[in-house]
Amino acid sequence: MTVNEKNADGKLPLREQIEEKYKWGLTDIYESIDKFEEDFKWVEGAIKNYRKFEGALGQSAEILLEFIKFDEELRITYGRLVRYSLLSKDLDLADEKFQALYERANNLGTKLETESAFVDPELLAIPEDKFLGFVDSNDELKIYRHRFDDLLRMKPHILSKEVEEILSLSGPLQQNPYDTYSLFSNADIKFPTVKDEQGNEIDISHGRYYVALESTDREYRKRVYKGFYSPFKDYKNTVGAMFTGNLKASLFDAKVRKFKSNREAALAVNNIPEAVYDNLVNSVNDNLQPLHRWGKLKKKVLGLDELHPYDTYVTLFPSVTQYYSYEDGIRILLDGLKPLGDIYLKDLQTAFNNRWIDVFETKGKRSGAYSSGVTYGFHPYVLLNWNNTLNDVFVFAHEMGHNMHSYYTEQKQPFVYANYSIFIAEVASTLNEAMLLDYLMKKSKSKDEKLYLIEKYLNNITTTFYRQTRFAEFENVVHTMHQNDEPLTPEILSSIFGKMYQRHWGDEMVVDEEEAMSWCRIPHFYYQFYVYQYATSFAASEKIAEKLKEEGKPAIDKYLNFLKSGSSVYPIDLLKETGADLYSAEPIIAVANKMNYLLDQMEALLAEK
Repeated sequence: MTVNEKNADGKLPLREQIEEKYKWGLTDIYESIDKFEEDFKWVEGAIKNYRKFEGALGQSAEILLEFIKFDEELRITYGRLVRYSLLSKDLDLADEKFQALYERANNLGTKLETESAFVDPELLAIPEDKFLGFVDSNDELKIYRHRFDDLLRMKPHILSKEVEEILSLSGPLQQNPYDTYSLFSNADIKFPTVKDEQGNEIDISHGRYYVALESTDREYRKRVYKGFYSPFKDYKNTVGAMFTGNLKASLFDAKVRKFKSNREAALAVNNIPEAVYDNLVNSVNDNLQPLHRWGKLKKKVLGLDELHPYDTYVTLFPSVTQYYSYEDGIRILLDGLKPLGDIYLKDLQTAFNNRWIDVFETKGKRSGAYSSGVTYGFHPYVLLNWNNTLNDVFVFAHEMGHNMHSYYTEQKQPFVYANYSIFIAEVASTLNEAMLLDYLMKKSKSKDEKLYLIEKYLNNITTTFYRQTRFAEFENVVHTMHQNDEPLTPEILSSIFGKMYQRHWGDEMVVDEEEAMSWCRIPHFYYQFYVYQYATSFAASEKIAEKLKEEGKPAIDKYLNFLKSGSSVYPIDLLKETGADLYSAEPIIAVANKMNYLLDQMEALLAEK
């Protein structure tokens, strides 16, 4: 089976039915489980060596450097273990062997963090002049100056050795709500079967849910939409307990670390002012008119008496809907991303040709899509669930943006900076989407095709900018309510979520009870104030895309340097160097203005038909 076809019985394909070239080559990390076990045993033994450094870090620059080299070697090897076990687990969430492997790796990580819990408190106990004197007097230590400056910035929130040990031991407990939710949503949940457009019985899945919402058969969309939410409705109290358990875990950590709130704690890690978050939410709420306008236009073109949430993804222009194979996606990406230069394209081709990507949806596989991030010494991987739509092509471009960001960071940065802040994590991905759309628009040959692509970009703005900001507002509200000891039952959560959805879409939208329950199915709510960064990154990438068009090579060089910089510069300042200043509201407001511009274009083209 070379494409994500249904089996004759409508079931998802099994992994063994997919050709090898479409599956991850995890032997790049470990040739066998035996090799994994060798490294596991080494890390398990080496962790004990932290003890010989305890109490000695302030004695000399030489001892400090020796410790850093030991710590990095251990963490690099541990990173391989946890990445391999995670990627293996996600290919079949019902496979208990890899669940156990992943759990063992996480438990090993807890031991590592417990044994090393003394490090930051001990470094901060060294008089600052002496500490920085060590760094500045040793050429090998000088590269760590930014890392140590960042440590000193967080000094008020780093606690004693004993408390840090307790917090490290609590790590698995704090991770438990997400781990439980992930297993429930991806492995244990039982979706009903429904009839597809041709009257065939099919299993609903995460991947098929999104494909169905693009169907022109409204009754089919409604059947899948209602069916998809039915198990969440049945288990709303269970999901509610997972959700509030996550709030409790994050508040515990924030309070112990002496932050005013969960949000302050989450943003402080990346040195992001809380004003940036508030500016995003407030600016979007002040500029909801383009989204209201889009809802009204959708309702009109679809000829509907009522606009429902399951109508928001279907194309208004079905005559140009096309089938896109995975190979089509590769070709389109290589053409659309040409402005980024030959080296970038060559590196993309390397990923395509060497099994860095797991392509098709199979039974038990984790839903959605992601790039694995940086694993030092190894290339990153991308998970897809390809369903042959234009959306799959855009998801592909999005994840390959992440992939190249991780690849260049790992290639160009020392281990200490070989990762990048979550705050800038979505810039490369959304820039790829913007460039892809620009490429496809230029190649379009008809009004209908142009309309279809304008619609695609309007949907991108809706989902990546407006929706993620709405999620961010919801997240902030419920975290604040929890901190103030206000109740958060499933009914209250649904009421808050539904009212926000109504406000964002305006009076044209009829908010179904299922949509109000969407908080049940959003895994990113377990990531602690992550989603706002989709919207800020979208705004930043729009600004960078403008610079690329206006300036050419100088802007490309700045952007590629951004991809290679990792965490060697604070993220908001790194973005500013590319020309995207998120201290200002301008990039955010500009997205709303662009949506109005695209709606003007669409309405003008529709008037010509």
